[in-house]
This record gives sequence, C-alpha cells and structure tokens, in this order.
Amino acid sequence: MINNPEKTDSALKSRRLRFPDDESRFAWLSMLLDAYEIIDRGVSIAIKKEEKKGMRLACKKGCDNCCHTHRDIPIYPLEIVGMYWFCVEKMDLSSRANLKKQLSTYRIGGSCPFLIHGSCSVHLLRPIACRQFNVFNKPCKNAEDPYYTRRHDVLTPLQEYTERAFLIMLPFYGITIETEKRRIIKNNLIHTQASNLKAYNWKKLSEKMDDFDARCR
Repeated sequence: MINNPEKTDSALKSRRLRFPDDESRFAWLSMLLDAYEIIDRGVSIAIKKEEKKGMRLACKKGCDNCCHTHRDIPIYPLEIVGMYWFCVEKMDLSSRANLKKQLSTYRIGGSCPFLIHGSCSVHLLRPIACRQFNVFNKPCKNAEDPYYTRRHDVLTPLQEYTERAFLIMLPFYGITIETEKRRIIKNNLIHTQASNLKAYNWKKLSEKMDDFDARCR
C-alpha cells in the first residue's frame, strides 16, 4: 500500500535537480527528476533511521566497488531516456571523450561503462538501483558484493518512497488512470520493464553523442 509521505525538512526537498529549459522541452524529464528526488529523500530518511540504531554508513566518495562487482543493475526505460539526454546534451567535456570510447567498446560483464577514473560520469542521473544501494559499518572488500556476503549491512530502501517514485514515472509508459497505476505498482508489474544496465547496448548512445557533437561543430 502507498502511504502518505513522511514529513521531511525543506533541505531534503530542495535537493531536487532542476533543468528548467529542458523540462519545458521534455515532459518526461520532470517525471524523472521528481521520482529521483523522492528516491533520494527516502534513502536519506532510511539512512538516518539506521544511524539511530548505531549503524555507520561506509559508502564514501571515491569508492567504486559496486560499480565493478554488481552484475545485474536494473534500469528502466525512462531512466535510459534520461541517461541518453544527460550524456548527449549535458555531459562535461572532461568526461565526454572517455565515455564515448567506453560505450563504443563496452563488453558485457565488465565494470559499469559509465565509470570513468573511479567516478560515476552520470552521477546526477544514475539509476534508482544505484541511488538506493548503500552499505554500512565497513567498506567493501575487493570484489565483494555485500548483498550476498553481509546482507544485514546493506540498506533496505523504504518501500513507500520507492512506490511513490515509480507511480510518478508511470505516465511515461502511457499509464494515466489512477486505479491502473496503483494496480501496476501493487503487483510490481513495473519491474517487467527493467533491463540490465550491464547487458544493455550502449554503443547506440555513443553514436548519438557523436551525432550531437558533429551538429554542434
């Protein structure tokens, strides 16, 4: 069941990414950014709840273990569209050339193709699965996937926030009737739309980036 959102301070709500010009061009972009704000808010609240129990967040800037070890990272069609837009139109020049090369030569089974020099090149638009994955108490060992080695140290996302985020995204798939939207969320049918980020054909994105660069010369 989708409950009413928990009250949070204004600082959490102000973290919502904003691209006013692009949001006026693309109706789907506001859906995606609203959904990510809800996910991030839910993650922040869940982390605070765990910290009150004595858990210490181990994830820190510079740690990229999960980008290497995770083999099945779900990504949804709207998220893919968002990553296309971000990489094609918003990617900073320092990362752009490296990313295009990685995407064009990516082989299934390797590290995340968006990982550049140990950092996520699409961090602002990273998928829900990445936003929600947080580890407590001690950093991951080399090649460790803590979901399988110490599940108790991996954050369990708050379901109500995850459901609300996916609910916001449903109009992108042509689902606008409230009863149908809630039926899909209740029965987890949205997850049938997910692809595996590490098995996706990202070469097309590299080609889109090349086309965009050629037009802008």
